[in-house]
Amino acid sequence: MSTLGNSTNIFWHECPVGNSERQKLLNQKGCVVWITGLSGSGKSTLACSLSRELHSRGKLSYVLDGDNLRHGLNKGLGFSAEDRTENIRRVGEVAKLFADAGLICIASLISPYRKDRDACRAMLTDANFIEVFMNMPLSLCELRDPKGLYKLARAGKIKGFTGIDDPYEPPLNCEIEIQEKDGVCPSPSTMAGQVVSYLEDKGFLHQ
Repeated sequence: MSTLGNSTNIFWHECPVGNSERQKLLNQKGCVVWITGLSGSGKSTLACSLSRELHSRGKLSYVLDGDNLRHGLNKGLGFSAEDRTENIRRVGEVAKLFADAGLICIASLISPYRKDRDACRAMLTDANFIEVFMNMPLSLCELRDPKGLYKLARAGKIKGFTGIDDPYEPPLNCEIEIQEKDGVCPSPSTMAGQVVSYLEDKGFLHQ
């Protein structure tokens, strides 16, 4: 009598309908648009605006929002370095499945550690992982503070808050960087348009 251990005695099962068939059906190419940045930098705003723009063009996308996922898939995880890594790993695996299904998966998470984002990139072919860096200054994010979290962190009521007492490691070679221009933040539609233009240029919006 033997028992199954973790990830042993298991085999990958291929199905006759593959990625290319699904992409042909949808007339688009699956990919992951990974939006990273500080809390309050506009990640969720961009994700929703991008999803809306793609929908208006007849393109199928799905948003994986970091906060939303902590209500279910990642409900039991905290904010230690180890839990943050596992949080990102799980989202990366789910995003990979959506991309394989032929969808444009929009993942919106702070994802502060470079090695964790790079690990998600390594799950796909490099061209299918599009890292979008919301490069907004901490002062602006703290001024916005839509959830009141910076105020709590400054008061010492939240520990390990990214940008305050836990580091954010910016991307070194992201595909898209969004930032202020002459002190003015781009509008949601402008940000979405920048990403859509990239997807169009790289051939993701047609098969």
